[in-house]
Amino acid sequence: MEIYRVIGLMSGTSLDGVDVALLQTDGEARIVREAFLTVPYDAELREEIRACFGTPPDKLDEKARAAERRLTEAHAQAINRLLKERSVQPQDIDMIGFHGQTISHAPDKGYTCQLGDGALLAELTGIPVVCDFRTADVKAGGQGAPLAPVYHQALAAAEEKPLVFLNIGGVANVTYVGENDELVAFDTGPGNALLDDWMLKKTGQAYDTDGKSARSGKADAVVLQKLLAHPFFAMRPPKSLDRGDFASKDWEHLNLEDGAATLADFTVESIAQAARHFPAPPKQWILTGGGRHNDFFVEKLKQKIGAAVRHIDDIGIDGDATEAEAFGYLAVRSMRGLPLSFPLTTGVPQPLTGGKLYGFEPCREKKCP
Repeated sequence: MEIYRVIGLMSGTSLDGVDVALLQTDGEARIVREAFLTVPYDAELREEIRACFGTPPDKLDEKARAAERRLTEAHAQAINRLLKERSVQPQDIDMIGFHGQTISHAPDKGYTCQLGDGALLAELTGIPVVCDFRTADVKAGGQGAPLAPVYHQALAAAEEKPLVFLNIGGVANVTYVGENDELVAFDTGPGNALLDDWMLKKTGQAYDTDGKSARSGKADAVVLQKLLAHPFFAMRPPKSLDRGDFASKDWEHLNLEDGAATLADFTVESIAQAARHFPAPPKQWILTGGGRHNDFFVEKLKQKIGAAVRHIDDIGIDGDATEAEAFGYLAVRSMRGLPLSFPLTTGVPQPLTGGKLYGFEPCREKKCP
């Protein structure tokens, strides 16, 4: 099977910046990692993107389009930085998997919206681009998320199963991989986003370093109970969330530490509740995403879930790079016409491919679907 050298990009709902991963893959079992870096957004671009949150695709105005262009340019600059650091030429890369920046996600209303101009990125880098991974799934009746499970399945090949990959990003999600490689996946609830927003508002800092504020506070039981009564938690998967689905003022009266403790507990409790939807108890949970760096989160999780908890880094994989790698992997699958989503990961009626291709030369077999 042809092996492709690809770049995967991810910009998560935490708005940290652009993750860039360089890898070789066939979009199936073959995965060779070469390099990874993160390039933070500057404060101005971060706020431009934040101002677009909640905007559906048919309401994008000139400011949103300007933010999209700046975001796309930032991704191109991040790619160029990685290529320069690794002494790699653009012509040595077969394609880019460009996720873009999710600003609204409402599959129940028939849309998901990611900022990112695939045609412009192909023009700026000189490399073919695969983007818009989620729209086809939503149009087919799926949730459009999560999309990393098929990559998680490949990573689990040598691991004891059943297992769960837990990604704690702005929103948290799980991928259950069964003994026979069956996949179940869904968003569990908030990840870092609510706590990060709380810390930014109260301290001007982007996150709760090592969970220090949450550890110093006491969770408010009344607020926590109200948050966990949200109808999302009664829904059966597949299910997904928008970053703003838990926007509320229920904790606004709390002090810094108690608010942090309450929101941290909310994340952990919602993750623990997800276990009731797995076909069998997992033998291990493998943590990915920025939330795995929050020691308070991890300690609480270990207390709650009653199974082995490991960082993905402990199995030789950079947990900061996993999502960016996943979209490089998905780009190859898209180009080859392989499925990206499945009935038990997003709720589509049957396995479904997706993505839009820009900059591919139709006369070159290697770069044709």
